Amino acid sequence: MSLNPYDINPDFMKPDHINSDHMNSYGVIIISPVGDIPSWITAVIAERVKEIFRFETRVSVLLEDIFFAYDRDRDQYYSTRILEELATRMPEDCIKLLAVTQEDLFIPILTHVYGEAQLGGRTSIISLSRLMEYPNSGSREKSRCRIVKEAVHELGHTFDLRHCEDEHCMMHYCRKLEDVDHKSDRFCRYCKIFLSDSIKSLGV
Repeated sequence: MSLNPYDINPDFMKPDHINSDHMNSYGVIIISPVGDIPSWITAVIAERVKEIFRFETRVSVLLEDIFFAYDRDRDQYYSTRILEELATRMPEDCIKLLAVTQEDLFIPILTHVYGEAQLGGRTSIISLSRLMEYPNSGSREKSRCRIVKEAVHELGHTFDLRHCEDEHCMMHYCRKLEDVDHKSDRFCRYCKIFLSDSIKSLGV
């Protein structure tokens, strides 16, 4: 019997505290599953996001489906449209939001994206489609690592972090799965500083 990778409960990655042990007291980062996303996926994302950004996290469903963003010609979902809709549904205490979907995402200038975010904004999204289920995507452990890396990457954009030239930094732009696998699960020293400055600018 073949195993469904979504049914495997992963071990959490080892902590890598980007900031101090102090938790930011204002606002939460919401991890929002869209559709049938297994709870262990949102749990591992929430845990890692809390460790890195030092905000409390909460799992909350804000969209039941994203069919409004479906493009029949491409058989994919337009991620920018989803971000716009999510921005209208954010609770008052939500400082940043990451949606998680199994659907394949795109923006018009690219064949697909692993995720998208509003740069310096509040909403972001990742797709599990190519990180976990795409042909030749590799082992389940690789898939779990990819999910966390891309989740943190997209949330990093909402904190105004740009793409990084350091190929090992989580903010490095990845064109293929091998690039995602190659980079680490950490920010480089410069992106850590930029993140710290961005959080300070929020006044929290």
